[in-house]
Amino acid sequence: MTTDAPDPRHDDANRVRFFDTTLRDGEQSPGIHLNTTEKVEVARQLVRLGVDIIEAGFPIASPGDFEGARAIAEDVEGVTVAGLARANERDVERAGEAVLPAERGRIHTFIATSDIHLEHKLRMDRAQVLAAAVDAVKLARSIVDDVEFSCEDATRSDVAFVAEVIGGAIEEGATTINIPDTVGYTMPTEFQAFLLGLYERCPALRDVTLSVHCHNDLGLAVANSLAGLHVGARQIECCVNGIGERAGNASLEEMAMILRTRADDVGGLWCGIDTTEITRASRLVSRLTGYTVQPNKAVVGRNAFAHEAGIHQHGVLSNPLTYEIMDATSVGLAQSEIVLGKHSGRHALKAAYEELGYDLDRDQLNHVFDRFKEVADRKGRVSAADLEALLSDEMRAEATGELKLESMTFSGGTEGAPEARVVVRTSDGALHEGASDGDGPVDALMRAIDAAMGSSGRLLEYNVSSITSGKDALGEARVACEIDGRTFAGQAVSTDVMEASAVAYLRAVDASRRATEGERVTAGGV
Repeated sequence: MTTDAPDPRHDDANRVRFFDTTLRDGEQSPGIHLNTTEKVEVARQLVRLGVDIIEAGFPIASPGDFEGARAIAEDVEGVTVAGLARANERDVERAGEAVLPAERGRIHTFIATSDIHLEHKLRMDRAQVLAAAVDAVKLARSIVDDVEFSCEDATRSDVAFVAEVIGGAIEEGATTINIPDTVGYTMPTEFQAFLLGLYERCPALRDVTLSVHCHNDLGLAVANSLAGLHVGARQIECCVNGIGERAGNASLEEMAMILRTRADDVGGLWCGIDTTEITRASRLVSRLTGYTVQPNKAVVGRNAFAHEAGIHQHGVLSNPLTYEIMDATSVGLAQSEIVLGKHSGRHALKAAYEELGYDLDRDQLNHVFDRFKEVADRKGRVSAADLEALLSDEMRAEATGELKLESMTFSGGTEGAPEARVVVRTSDGALHEGASDGDGPVDALMRAIDAAMGSSGRLLEYNVSSITSGKDALGEARVACEIDGRTFAGQAVSTDVMEASAVAYLRAVDASRRATEGERVTAGGV
């Protein structure tokens, strides 16, 4: 018998709200520099994914951070848009200004409460921290109705002091209290005891939403987040692919699939995540940030649903449940059959992107159409995965339009050191030539770019991956390098992996040049 009655387990008291901080904590990861267009595209995908709150950035950090948060607040609908602010007047007002256009805006303000932070970072005593927290929440509440307050490094703090601070924040109107395990140090049972201690010392905590923000330094971010839910937390703060500062944050996809796969064993907890959008979100974030997903990553790694051992293959062919606890289609792994060719026109391309969930304006369509034609001429058939990769690459090009690779040539082989020559065009039309040899063709290419642009980079990471299968597949190159003591990353897509490598490095050089335009304030991080 079927019924249209709602699932009785899905009562609001057991709903877990997903606070996604990919665009704030995730973007603070070394080498990640998203432009406004990229941030908005990620935010749109987060809406499709069904997150409840998008932390759009740390608006005081730089003009770019403010513009990105503001653009998201103006663009997305149906979600809460939050801006992070330290517990001071300037930060709070800037965050409020950024989220003002949002349908639902939130200011997320924080201050550290652990003695080690008070002594060595803030140089404040407990009374000063309490006063700053209370004042910040009071100011934030005068700007927006939705205020979140966090005690940075809470799990290494005195529980009685944290209870006192959050009590003051709640009294001034905080609607969400977040307890972060900022350095990923706590254990699940220890975390539960800490949260229960807060409930005991601060009864008002039961009248607001308790949130947890767990880092993965010991690999316990997801376990600690789940532990928090079991003792009353109803908001979890997480990132797509588990990215974030240091070892990252709790993985959004892992938390969502735990609640789905173990629904009968999590005490009625549920969420509004559309899990079929997980794979698309994972791939988009990976491409735009340049942070590749490890093959054995839970839920979204390329091996998550792959089986090589003969006994496993036999079992899966007989019944997938023998070795798969999740259906691959539940995370959106069913590959779209969209395939275009070199004779396809703009209307077909626009329709294909709409089917993939992207609404391109005229300028975006024209730019990506030119790239599409180039790729289609080289490889004939262009798949859905190719289309997504091309769009991501165009977003990067918008941010790194100051430098353009005009040409590159190679010479040498097994008998001698490879040599490369490049010509780079700057936005003012000037051409810059450079040539160099190197230990290999990629090294020679990067040295030649340095010679042309007067830069000096040290390669930290270099990765080339295939977007699709086959010898004519698009190749995606990613570099991470140190330039002037700072880490910058660049990515690019091409059917020629050497061209992709050169453009990726050129984008990293461009990012280093632009970084001097506005130095970024360090958020610290909750």
